Amino acid sequence: MPTIEKGISDIVGALSDPIIVFPGGWGDTLSEWLKSTITLERLAVNMKALKGEEMTGTDAEACAYLMTASLTQPMDHDWTKIYLYIAGKVYEKWRTKESGVTMPDDIRVESLNDDQMRDLNRLKAWLYHKRTTIRLDRDRAERRQKKEEEAAARKEAQPALFEF
Repeated sequence: MPTIEKGISDIVGALSDPIIVFPGGWGDTLSEWLKSTITLERLAVNMKALKGEEMTGTDAEACAYLMTASLTQPMDHDWTKIYLYIAGKVYEKWRTKESGVTMPDDIRVESLNDDQMRDLNRLKAWLYHKRTTIRLDRDRAERRQKKEEEAAARKEAQPALFEF
C-alpha cells in the first residue's frame, strides 16, 4: 500500500477501528472516558509514526483488553502486575485532575521487570495487528461487494443479445 494511502488508512483506523477486548462478554463495560482515550492515544501514535516510530497498540488499548480479561478469568502474578501498571499509567495521564482521585497506593505498580515489559509490548503489538487486520478485511469485503453490485448493475443495464 502506498505511503499516503497507508497514512490515511491509519488515521481512519484510529477513529473507527474496533476496540479489541478479551472474549467473554465484558466489552460493553468499558467506560466512555477509556473509549475516547483509546482514540486520542491512537491519534498520538499516528503522529509519532510520522516521525519514524513504529505503529503499535496504545497503553489505553492494552488497559481495556486486560480489564476485560481480568473480569473473565483470574490472571497470574505477572499479568496482574502488568495490568495494574498500565491501568495506573493510563488513569494518571487521562483522569480529570479536578476529581482528586488517584491510583490507590496499595495497588500502584511503578515499574515492570524486563520480561513483563516485553509481554506488555507484545500485547500492544498484537492488539495493533488484530485491529488493522479487521480493518483491512472489512475494506476488502466492502470493495468486493461494491464490485459485485457494479457488475450486477452492468449486467442488468446491458441488453441481452440472445434470449432463449
